[in-house]
Amino acid sequence: MDQKVVDQEIIFQFADDFGPAKITHIYEPLTGLKAILVIDNVACGPAIGGIRMAPDVTTEEVSRLARAMTLKNAAAGLPYGGAKSAILADPKVSLSDKERLVRTFARAIKGITEYIPGPDMGTDERCMAWVKDEIGRAVGLPPEIGGIPLDEIGATGFGLSICTEVASKFCDLDLKEARLVVQGFGSVGKHAARFLSSKGVVLIGAADSQGTLLNTQGIDVDELIKLKNIGKSVIDYPEGIKIDRDAVIDIECDIWIPAARPDVVRAENATTLRTKLVVQGANIPFTLEAEQICHERNILVVPDFIANAGGVICGAVEYRGGTKVMAFQTIEEKIHQNSTQVLEQATKMGKLPRQVAVGLAQERVRKAMGYKHLISCAS
Repeated sequence: MDQKVVDQEIIFQFADDFGPAKITHIYEPLTGLKAILVIDNVACGPAIGGIRMAPDVTTEEVSRLARAMTLKNAAAGLPYGGAKSAILADPKVSLSDKERLVRTFARAIKGITEYIPGPDMGTDERCMAWVKDEIGRAVGLPPEIGGIPLDEIGATGFGLSICTEVASKFCDLDLKEARLVVQGFGSVGKHAARFLSSKGVVLIGAADSQGTLLNTQGIDVDELIKLKNIGKSVIDYPEGIKIDRDAVIDIECDIWIPAARPDVVRAENATTLRTKLVVQGANIPFTLEAEQICHERNILVVPDFIANAGGVICGAVEYRGGTKVMAFQTIEEKIHQNSTQVLEQATKMGKLPRQVAVGLAQERVRKAMGYKHLISCAS
């Protein structure tokens, strides 16, 4: 089928009253840049969303991620819309090639001023510095140029720990000695484990692209982070059992945090999940069918755009000139409030937390869209 027809089908499949507002495909033959930008909705303000770098990202995936950002920003009460972009390349390319691709992408989107880029899987603070240098706007910048490096300080992981603390009260879970498994022990997962371990949670399983580490007696989180920071895998940890990467879903635990790619838990493997609580660190890590199955099995699943909003909240604080202290305070306040509101209503109504969360976020976006409509009519 012609690629243009495929793209049109994707647009029609995901289009609704909220968006997407704009889908842009970019190809620059001299550098070999191939990229996708989806601006989902800008009713609440200019759209903040990360730049993902991976060779296999699709327009469908970027569209779904952009919608998740619309909901995330609205749920957090931020004056920003939702977007997401992707550079189709291996994030492990040489530094010079990565800089060339990122700078080329930045120049290509310079005129799309309603989009504010941030870091995402495969990109970091240094990449955002290149973007800011090219177009004058980005979040998640290095501290040397006024940024709050959200990956370095673990903003998203901190938010996950706050959400986990709230959610534990809704599934009769005592965090002290609770067993934790992290699927995707990277920039988000490692910080989630670090903050939760300070609350008495015990990490017993961790997975990355190379495999899964299992130690039911407990894993030293600080030592595992040191290994990851020097480019090692979790399976290089000296103690414990090394098993297949995908076997991480089979480990019995109390808290399971997915912090890697989309759709890792689907209808066909959701029944193997053995946990009390799932706090979604990645964006769209479960399919809707998988969340329904977990709900029927009495597994509490806190949706991504409620649980992992710490990063974008940090970016929003940075963009308005705030400090790291302000960022942590804002993350704690907003995620505690939103998690409590969603889980209280979900419990009262017998609904999936995602259903409640989507409803609340959509209501805020609808109100913002109504104001935009009134302004346009008056002009």
